[in-house]
Amino acid sequence: MSSASIGVQADRPAEIDLVRRLKDPALLLLPALAFLAFIYLLPLIDLIRISVSGPSWSSYFARVFAIPLYWDSLVRTMQISVTVAGLCLLFGYPTALLIHRSRGIAQVLIATAIVLPYFIAILIRTYAWMVLLGRNGPVNKLLVSIGILSEPVQLLFNRGTVLLGMTAVLLPLMVLTIYSSVARLDQSLTRAALASGAGPLAAFWRVLLPLTLPGMGAGFLLVFVAAIGFFITPTLLGGPGDQMFAMHITQQADSVTSEGFLQALGVVLLTITLAVVAVAGRFLGFEFIWGGRKLTEAAPRATDRRAGDVGRRSFGASVADFIGWPLLRLFGRLPASCGTWTVRLMGGLVIAILILPIIVVMIISFSSASYLTFPPPGFSLRWYEQFFSDSNWMRAFWTSLVVAAMSAAIAIALGASAALGIVRSNIRGKSAIMLLLVSPIIVPPVVLGLSLYSLFLRFDLVGSVFGLAAAHAIGGLPLVVVILSASLQGVDTRLEQAAAVHGASSLTVFRLVTLPAIMPGLAAATFFAFLHSFDELVLTLFLSSAELKTLPLMLWGDVNYRLNPVLAVVSTLEVLLVVAGLALARPVLATSRKATSQ
Repeated sequence: MSSASIGVQADRPAEIDLVRRLKDPALLLLPALAFLAFIYLLPLIDLIRISVSGPSWSSYFARVFAIPLYWDSLVRTMQISVTVAGLCLLFGYPTALLIHRSRGIAQVLIATAIVLPYFIAILIRTYAWMVLLGRNGPVNKLLVSIGILSEPVQLLFNRGTVLLGMTAVLLPLMVLTIYSSVARLDQSLTRAALASGAGPLAAFWRVLLPLTLPGMGAGFLLVFVAAIGFFITPTLLGGPGDQMFAMHITQQADSVTSEGFLQALGVVLLTITLAVVAVAGRFLGFEFIWGGRKLTEAAPRATDRRAGDVGRRSFGASVADFIGWPLLRLFGRLPASCGTWTVRLMGGLVIAILILPIIVVMIISFSSASYLTFPPPGFSLRWYEQFFSDSNWMRAFWTSLVVAAMSAAIAIALGASAALGIVRSNIRGKSAIMLLLVSPIIVPPVVLGLSLYSLFLRFDLVGSVFGLAAAHAIGGLPLVVVILSASLQGVDTRLEQAAAVHGASSLTVFRLVTLPAIMPGLAAATFFAFLHSFDELVLTLFLSSAELKTLPLMLWGDVNYRLNPVLAVVSTLEVLLVVAGLALARPVLATSRKATSQ
């Protein structure tokens, strides 16, 4: 018997004692599961019930597919989503490599430039592109100044701007997903290939690329699923021929006569999303959704990881040989500097696309002009004064703060309990439970908002602060569970076992041992849950009222009907909020990067 097995057996009495003291940690899952069952699963089931309540179960669905408007919109949605996912993959991969190959302060700055936009509201990032591409925006002025255009033209409201805007919004998701895959690689494989005489391109194509195929696939599918439910960016940047399927749900929501048919639209979108996720889970495992491994399995040993890497490399290399052999013959003799500069140029372009619109909006917020123009004719604080003196904006601001604080409290209370239950218990099917806990992030927000509306009407929660906070907590809960589960897995359980063996109660163990260890993760989870609620627009469109308006809802109304620098002020304040939050969460992000690279 090995010494390792003896050590494991020696630890078992302490583990059993701790479990007995905790009674059954799996019970900690019940509050979150009960919450999701009532406010998440039940509305979705009711949505499906209404959609099949016509003269026949398929009557409403037959109408959806029989009307060219909806069928064309569905096909268009698939085309746009696939294109956006492909563009994100094309530009996201070299950007992930750029982060991985950078060192020191350069890596920190590049990673920050990618992460920062990811946490800024989609509405604000879309508004930034409206400013950038507007008639008085910097792009038009640049094209006129260099002689490409004789006068400013309308660059907005076409398919190209929709693709650009959606790609810019979803690029950070792709980059972060691929980077997590690249950071886990065994770098000795690439060095061995180069030492064996392979050229830089051959080493990339036959070693690095095959090993990162799972990460590329996960990133492509995550972006595709997110793009299917988009409607904010296409609505603001697209024209009549660029309407996506989710936009029809919001348009039909105000029609009293559309009940049944409206739910059928939502079920169609939900079914497509779940089908894509199911197929992806079959090949990648459902863990790609939360970026982890199966919770029922122990961490693989280094030898197992290398064996798995070799197996994936063999399969991926065969695919690469079949597809890319002509490319290897054509470009195989290029010097390594070509690949290096390609990564730098494409990564730099991505950073510019992500950061430049935000910088332009922040500068415009200090403009002295009475309309949107860049560069501003002068600098002034007039728009900040107007924002803070406008009772409507301030009321919406304080409403958003209250709702976000309540939502974060609900998400933390339920998410922390669920994370403890799923990490510390021996319950079977942990991955399935985790999938349920994080599944709200894959459900299109318009579908979730539509399903919640009927439930909230029944319980008179439409237009209530608590109802809105509870709805927002549906999306905040997955963030909390993922962050705190990762934090708990990093806690040395031997410390908890030692405290339990010496007579400490389960509450004392948590208060004195576990809580201090996960405090950075708890702070980060609280901030991200707060920010998710503070930025939430889609659910708010369905569940708010004329008396209850949040800041994103006010911003949405002004973006649709009038553009002025006050909107830039709101955007700037949110950017500062995100920067402050990320600074507080930096220890957690640094720990996550360290754990990912091991």
